[in-house]
Amino acid sequence: ARSVSQKEAGARAHTIAPAAPHGICCYAPVPFWNMRERNVMLESLLDPRRWQITFDSIDAFWDGFFVTLQVVVWGLILALALGTILGVFSTTRSRVLRAISRVYVEFYQNTPLPVQVIFMYLMGPQLLQIATGSAAPVPIPSVVLGFVGVGLYHAAYVAEVIRTGIEAVPRGQMEAALSQGFTRVQAYIYIILPQTFKVILPPLCNQALNLVKNSSVLALVAGGDLMYRSNSFVGTYGYLQGYILACVMYFIICFPLSMLVQYLEKRSKRVPKAKKLRDIAPELTKEA
Repeated sequence: ARSVSQKEAGARAHTIAPAAPHGICCYAPVPFWNMRERNVMLESLLDPRRWQITFDSIDAFWDGFFVTLQVVVWGLILALALGTILGVFSTTRSRVLRAISRVYVEFYQNTPLPVQVIFMYLMGPQLLQIATGSAAPVPIPSVVLGFVGVGLYHAAYVAEVIRTGIEAVPRGQMEAALSQGFTRVQAYIYIILPQTFKVILPPLCNQALNLVKNSSVLALVAGGDLMYRSNSFVGTYGYLQGYILACVMYFIICFPLSMLVQYLEKRSKRVPKAKKLRDIAPELTKEA
C-alpha cells in the first residue's frame, strides 16, 4: 500500500463519506486533533489547582444555595395555597369560579417561565410605583421575585393535581356532608380535601422537585441564587468545576424529595392491614 502524506490524511479526516442507503449519512472517523481537545478538557476537569480555586470560593456557592432554598420553601407554600384554591374553584358549580381557574391554568401552562420572570422583573417595579403612588419605581427583592415567579407558575400545575384528586373522591361524600349540616366550604375543608391530599401526595412531591429545578430561572435576572453564583464563577475563571459543584448542591435538595416520592408511592399502594382487638382496646379484652 502506498504511503499517505499528512496533508492527505487531514483532508480525508474532514471528508464526509458518501451517503449510505436509505438516506443514512456516514461520517469519517473523528480527527486526531478533536480527540486531543477532549483529553485536554478531561484533564482540566480533574485539575487539582482548579478544584482548589473552586473550593476557595465555596462561601459564595453556599450563599446561593440558601437563597435557592428560601425561594423553594416560600414558592412551594405559595403554589400549594393558590393551587388548592384554584383546584377547588375548578370543581364548584359556579361558572365564574371555574372560568377564573381555567384561564389562570391555561395562561401559566402555555407561557414559558423565563418570560414570566423577566416580565415581573421589568414591569413589577413600575406596577408597584403606580399602585403605591411612589415617585420612583419600587424595587422587588430577588427572593420575593423568585418565589412569586415559581410559585405562581407551579400553582397552575398544583391546581390540576388538586382538581384530579377532588374528582377521585366519591360524590356521595359531599352529599353526606351537606345532609349532616355542613356548609359547602366546611365540607371541602373537613371532608373532601383531607381525602384528596392522601391521594395526590406523590404528584405534589413531583411538583416540588420541578419547582426546585425551575428556581434556577432566577439567574436570568441576577437573583443571587445558586445558578447565578455558578454562572458568575465560571464567567470569572472559566472553570466548569463551578457547574459541577452547583449540580451537587441541587442534588442535595432534590434527592431527599425524590426518596420521599418513592416512599409515598409505595405507601399509597400498600393495602391496610386489619388490627387485632387487643391492639385497639386491651382493657375490653381483659374484662372479657
